[in-house]
Amino acid sequence: MATFLYQLGQRAFRRRRWVVLLWVAVLAVVGIGALSAAEAPDDSSSMPGIESQKAFDLINEQFPGSEANGASARIVFVAPDGQKITAAGNRSAVDRFVTEAADGPQVADVSSPFEGPGLSKDKTTAYATVTYKTKDDEVTDFSKKELEGAIEEVRDTGLTVEVGGSALATEAPAGMGEIVGVLVAAVVLLITFGSLAAAGLPLITAVIGVSISLAGITALANAFGLSSTSGELAMMLGLAVGIDYSLFVVSRYREERAKGRTPEEAVGLALGTAGSAVVFAGLTVVIALAGLSVVGVPMLTKMGLSAAGTVVTGVLIALTLVPALLGFWPNAVLARQSRSVQTCGGQTRSSQTRSGRARTSERGPRIPRIRIRRRGRQLRGSREPGDSQAPRKNREPRKCEEAGSWSVRWASFVLRRPVAVLLVTVVGLGALAVPALDLRLGMPGDEAKPTSTTERRAYDALAEGFGPGFNGPLTIVVDARDADDPKAAVETVAERIGATKGVVSVSPAQFNEAKDTAVLSATPSTAPTSERTKNLVHTIRDERSATETETGATFEVTGTTALNIDIAKKMQDALIPYLVVVVGLAFLLLLVVFRSVLVPLKAALGFLLSVLASFGAVVTVFQNGHGASLLGVDQTGPIMSLMPIFLVGIVFGLAMDYQVFLVSRMREAYVHGEGAGQAVVSGFRHSGRIVVAAALIMMAVFSGFMTAADSMVKMVGFGLATAVLFDAIVVRMVLVPAVLALLGKRAWWLPGWLDRLLPRVDIEGEALNRRAAELPSPTGESHQDMARV
Repeated sequence: MATFLYQLGQRAFRRRRWVVLLWVAVLAVVGIGALSAAEAPDDSSSMPGIESQKAFDLINEQFPGSEANGASARIVFVAPDGQKITAAGNRSAVDRFVTEAADGPQVADVSSPFEGPGLSKDKTTAYATVTYKTKDDEVTDFSKKELEGAIEEVRDTGLTVEVGGSALATEAPAGMGEIVGVLVAAVVLLITFGSLAAAGLPLITAVIGVSISLAGITALANAFGLSSTSGELAMMLGLAVGIDYSLFVVSRYREERAKGRTPEEAVGLALGTAGSAVVFAGLTVVIALAGLSVVGVPMLTKMGLSAAGTVVTGVLIALTLVPALLGFWPNAVLARQSRSVQTCGGQTRSSQTRSGRARTSERGPRIPRIRIRRRGRQLRGSREPGDSQAPRKNREPRKCEEAGSWSVRWASFVLRRPVAVLLVTVVGLGALAVPALDLRLGMPGDEAKPTSTTERRAYDALAEGFGPGFNGPLTIVVDARDADDPKAAVETVAERIGATKGVVSVSPAQFNEAKDTAVLSATPSTAPTSERTKNLVHTIRDERSATETETGATFEVTGTTALNIDIAKKMQDALIPYLVVVVGLAFLLLLVVFRSVLVPLKAALGFLLSVLASFGAVVTVFQNGHGASLLGVDQTGPIMSLMPIFLVGIVFGLAMDYQVFLVSRMREAYVHGEGAGQAVVSGFRHSGRIVVAAALIMMAVFSGFMTAADSMVKMVGFGLATAVLFDAIVVRMVLVPAVLALLGKRAWWLPGWLDRLLPRVDIEGEALNRRAAELPSPTGESHQDMARV
């Protein structure tokens, strides 16, 4: 792997014009495809395998022409203080609205509040339902404007009018998520590299990768049913991993140039080492995203595969376009100020100038003196003659000229106190995870929207006028085709459901043309997201067997409330199988990468600890309400049903990114002769600062989505940002070195029989190390010759 990527990097460097032209051509092709593609469909809520979806399908089958998920708008009228909606002037205004709305284009029916159950008991609130002949995405702008015009006329009479439903649903402002994320990423990159060019290169390549991916998704959206949500997830992940992968390649390139390599050789070595880590890190993300198909939800499968394609694009760009661009500006990404670099092994020292030329120090070959060489030997874990305790000493890293960096100081601190650090980390994350035990899943509706939206105000008005359960009625679909008397069977079902504790009322049944299938509505006494409403749905379903036996008819419970309950149960049941599949495949991949049993096991356990802590943080804020106002969340409630699967899938892939980038440098140092303790320090010396920068970039991208007005988008952004914080900063930078310090050489243990079975991928670049040792140094001598000085 390392040799192949080394050659790929050098070819991309030499043929940089062709590589850039190839990516420009790809962007042009997918861009043209996106411009000529048909409009993407609306997000599909189809959830195969759950009762609610089966009931929806039955309604669509038995009531042709009236889609169960067709567009509708609920217009809520509230009389001024001290007045009734039934007053002559107020009633006249509502009646005019009903008449005008019924004449609107695409309108199938308008229910008058005075001819049905649309009037509250105190007669201060009423509602009318406008039903359209088409689905939400097929309602034209002209039809919406006609309805909005009729609504404005009613408002002019002094009535308060709010609108709920799907037909006129307003999209929440997207916020400044992407812009904020990119700006923060630019600042982090500039601080990390100290060079505008080095900071700009990862940003440019990430934007190119995201542009190609989004254009590709748009071009294929209609053919494969990809919704807009797929593009949003792809953009979020594409920006994050695209910046990170380019960041690691550029960082390694600068490191190799600081050693005196030529630009072409530095690109090859950077791709052969950091590029190998990019490949396997990208594979873990792809596994986690493609594994979403295990859940059995088409929408999640499409989102996962679309995002996985974006990650693959990011990997390919990091392996080809980044080396090509480095070929055009080989010195631009180097630090602006001159700096001397001395490896801890005492092998080379060079001064890197802005022009990129490596100059030897005035003392030249006298640099690697015997004293420095002895210290370097000890740091690399070599034994002095007669020193039988050398391996034990190597657990305590020695100082070198680079030991002043914060990452080295931190690694040294952890290695001196591994037990205390480990206990504090585990206890701290465990305490944060405790609220996750109270996790309640659901699908927040209009009640979770800001009070500035008309949907939220309509929800509150209906809850106040008709009761909290009015906003979440249960739809009962009765299939009486096998009953002797379908009408009597439906009446019996309605009576039994109406007598169930927790049901306020049951509407009259509506039959199909054949009079053998009916739909009726049951209004709970509690809110849609209440735990009592969930228990009510389970009670109705558990007690229906006796009714079905008596009547010969079957019935199913559906509606938005029941659908959300079923989705939450499906997501909860799928979480464990998903974890087993994804963690199992990633464990095998990391087993091949690190050739160790304990390192992949530690990585998986650390991830579980961090993701549980992030669950706890999400529950604390969005369910329990602690600190919710700071994020602009007006109403707390259950956690979005897709959140656990979504969070686990994305964060697992990203967590393994940091694991591969950080621990691969430790493995590289260990394979090249350093002791177990010093290998940990070397890993931090080379990758600690870059991993932290990468994590900050990820957090910036995800945190930017917390600026959106929609509470679910805020929840996703907050959950991902906190998960990255816990995993990258706490687990990888604190728990990992503590565990490796306690394990010592045992961390890299692998049974002999398994070592022979596993393929060798050479991610640590051992073959490249031999090649580099034979290369001439800036003084004209080989590094092997200099090591013998």
